[in-house]
Amino acid sequence: MLGWELTLLIVAFAAAVFAAGGMAVASAGVAPIVFVIALALFVHSLTARRIKS
Repeated sequence: MLGWELTLLIVAFAAAVFAAGGMAVASAGVAPIVFVIALALFVHSLTARRIKS
């Protein structure tokens, strides 16, 4: 998931450089959502591992 976020950020920066504003805004808008999901899954996996052991 973190790889997806980095990909979206790179796409947003590339689109901004090439003046594709709509694509840059869309990619930059999705990246924080993907980051929050990745962070939640990371915390969940740490908690599950802690409870399991």
